[in-house]
Amino acid sequence: MRTSKKLCVGLSSLFLASTFIGGAFAQTPKISNNSIRLGVLTDMSGVYADISGPGAVEAAKMAVEDFGAGIPGVTIEVVSADHQNKADIGVAKAREWYDVGGVDAVFEMMASSVAIAVFEMTKEKQKIAIASGAASSALTGKNCSPFGVHWTYDTYALAAGAGRTIASQPDGDSWFFVTVDYSFGHSLEADTAKFVKEGGGKVIGSVRHPFPTSDFSSFLLQAQSSKAKVIALANGGADMVNSVRQANEFGIIAGGQKVAALLPHLSDIHSIGLATAKGIILTEGFYWDRTDATRAWSKRFFERRKAMPTMVQAGVYSSVLHYLNAVKAAGTDDSKAVMEKMRETPVRDMFAENGKVRVDGRMVHDMYVMQVKTPQESKYPWDYYKILKTIPGDEAFRPLAESECPLAK
Repeated sequence: MRTSKKLCVGLSSLFLASTFIGGAFAQTPKISNNSIRLGVLTDMSGVYADISGPGAVEAAKMAVEDFGAGIPGVTIEVVSADHQNKADIGVAKAREWYDVGGVDAVFEMMASSVAIAVFEMTKEKQKIAIASGAASSALTGKNCSPFGVHWTYDTYALAAGAGRTIASQPDGDSWFFVTVDYSFGHSLEADTAKFVKEGGGKVIGSVRHPFPTSDFSSFLLQAQSSKAKVIALANGGADMVNSVRQANEFGIIAGGQKVAALLPHLSDIHSIGLATAKGIILTEGFYWDRTDATRAWSKRFFERRKAMPTMVQAGVYSSVLHYLNAVKAAGTDDSKAVMEKMRETPVRDMFAENGKVRVDGRMVHDMYVMQVKTPQESKYPWDYYKILKTIPGDEAFRPLAESECPLAK
């Protein structure tokens, strides 16, 4: 009888111990291989390298550093690759990362053609991809994915900002588009034309140029001869920089036509110079000199890159940090669980003060209509913009009810 009691006590203690240990294991994050690998896929040496490139990789590393030992016992690594702005190269690298590289999520992507291809792959791989520099609004429309998030901006938001603002002015009611001939340019032209027409304006015509292009003379001369009041540049990076410079050289601006650069980044304005870029109205999702928080983070970035961050680079930082916090909150790196946490958790950091990830993958946050300062207005290095107005996120991005994304239905 005594032996039986001892056995019962022993078994009871063993049960309690195993329950405690099992509970402890249940609380431990279930991270595969106790490792998180983040892939930054971008243009490292081409026309978008200054906008994204090595600066985007650095921003991702800053997010990892700021997250710190957020998940004890788990190592976090950032890897990067150059997709050379080619969809086939980009999707091949993403596939390699997902299949054999141990990469949990792919970030940035820059070129819309690359991002669209990678988003499509995420449906098959059930792996996460978060676009920052890619602009096409189709990423949260017909090309949306349950594992894709579009973070920083899109062509709809650009059109709703600068496009709508310019179209509402007396000298902004007739437009001619000079458009880069791939998905990003097509989407930017279509979204902007919509707001121009809604505002009572008209689109006289458009011309498409190859990507990339250095000589814009024939395209700009067609735009000039159209007599449109606004020549809209639906391109970006070095293409946009060359377009603005050549428009200035051809006397288009001096002749009274307005040049609307629909997607200039801070690095582009730095390259063009205020003397040529002054007066350009643009839409940004981030500006380094907007708040104390943006200034503090941007100065840290400047110490590393010797340049102030673009909105793409700041968006990479924000998206990586939000992803890591979602993994921590979910207690796992399982893509479905992490996506659920990303959607239910507000985005609050130096990039977005009250952002949210919608079911279609759109990260909704405030956008800003800005104007490039004159050389006389600029008081210190990188003091390039003045904020004309803030567009609340729900007004800046396409309403969910209008989305072509099947997930929104």
